[in-house]
Amino acid sequence: MSSNLSSKAIHDRLSHPVIDADGHYLEFGPSILDYLRRVGGDRVAEAFEGRNGRVAHVLNQTPEERREQRRAQEAFWAAPTKNTRDRATAMLPRLLYERLDELGFDFTVLYPTAGLGVAFIPDEELRRATCRAFNMYVADHFREFSDRMTPAAAIPMYTPAEAVEELEYAVRTLGLKVVLLGSMVRRPIPAVQRKAPAAGRYASWYDTLGLDSEYDYDPVWAKCVELGVSPTFHTGSRGIGFRVSPTNFTYNHIGHFAAASEAVCKAIFMGGVTCRFPTLKFGFLEGGVGWACTLYADLIGHWKKRNRKALEEVDPANLDRAMLSELIRRYGGEELARRSEASRSLDKGQRGDAVGGIRELDDFAACKIERPEDIRDLFVRNFYFGCEADDPINAWAFNRRANPYGSKLNTLFGSDIGHFDVVDMSKVLIEAHELVDDGLITEDDFRDFVFESPVRFWGEANPDFFKGTVVESAAAKLLQQETAHNAAAD
Repeated sequence: MSSNLSSKAIHDRLSHPVIDADGHYLEFGPSILDYLRRVGGDRVAEAFEGRNGRVAHVLNQTPEERREQRRAQEAFWAAPTKNTRDRATAMLPRLLYERLDELGFDFTVLYPTAGLGVAFIPDEELRRATCRAFNMYVADHFREFSDRMTPAAAIPMYTPAEAVEELEYAVRTLGLKVVLLGSMVRRPIPAVQRKAPAAGRYASWYDTLGLDSEYDYDPVWAKCVELGVSPTFHTGSRGIGFRVSPTNFTYNHIGHFAAASEAVCKAIFMGGVTCRFPTLKFGFLEGGVGWACTLYADLIGHWKKRNRKALEEVDPANLDRAMLSELIRRYGGEELARRSEASRSLDKGQRGDAVGGIRELDDFAACKIERPEDIRDLFVRNFYFGCEADDPINAWAFNRRANPYGSKLNTLFGSDIGHFDVVDMSKVLIEAHELVDDGLITEDDFRDFVFESPVRFWGEANPDFFKGTVVESAAAKLLQQETAHNAAAD
């Protein structure tokens, strides 16, 4: 059993590299603020600091004040402290680089912590300037360690134009290979603002980018294909909907990444994005894969009941009203039949035009689904799901007997190092391998989880993604095998 081994010992027994698809660094204030101020000016540094000061502001409120304002309790004590070496490791790239062998990682993709919010600064000028300066910072900060780690660029998504511009700069000018797109974009509700200007500024809705969006985001998806980048999302939903407890952070935290990811993934699918961009892969991080397995099955189940042909079963035009009236009379009596006809109760909610004013009745029209297996082809191929090491539900992704059409969903191993839920970085790979130890997945599944899936996710979009890294040879060999396999299948 590998549970008695160190992460390094487990790694050394493997026949393949280990790629961490979602590690986190902690932005070190004296380092990043000085840099942002130098390249972007005081306002950019203040915007970065102010965005992250929101959490401190909420934590300085009393539970009564949060309850009155319906603010959610935020994460307190959210980074390692007792394990001081781990805290320093999350702050200092050189120390992390030195420890990668100890952690059992060959290569790691790193996402920000405070920087997760820079794409959501409300003021457009400040948002774009801060994202630009932040991306310059991460490119410079991690450049010398590029053979074993690479950082994500922050891409604002309030409009397609700003997203395309920053994608171009981050990838072509800065050479960044991983892109973190802002999702769940908060937008005002104009009708409410017009009726109640003072209160209306608090009324908002969340744009999930793929369906019923404020904008057409196809130019963004097309730019991602052109640049060879696979979009990733790392947006949560604490403080939204049911996750607004003013006293209990855990209540707000459980499931919040999954809920936000499901909303965006579902919108991208139902909006036909994977149909129009069949080669584009999307990564949803830190929410696990359980929600994705459920969504995949639910999409198939709903299509079977709600595709255009299936709707004939519930089309009011197909109701035999004479037969129904006769059955009411026979089994309910004359009085009930008379009252039913007098009240025209059979017509209520049964008009053929009572469809909410939509012209296209098929909710799956944008996906061009002709058979349920098409959903498998447009979902499984394009979506990847970030899974933390200690989540036993990761095994569901590999359960071909449970997933419709014998599917295996794509998982991305995410260490989440740097955050409160990883109390010992050196034990992350041990926890991930426990799925094998416990018989929940096979060694081949584990290989897919920590190596093959991340290589496909980034390497199929950009064959040079792993060039110059310590996993270059292994990744190139896998990609060649995948190309040959796909050619044979075609």
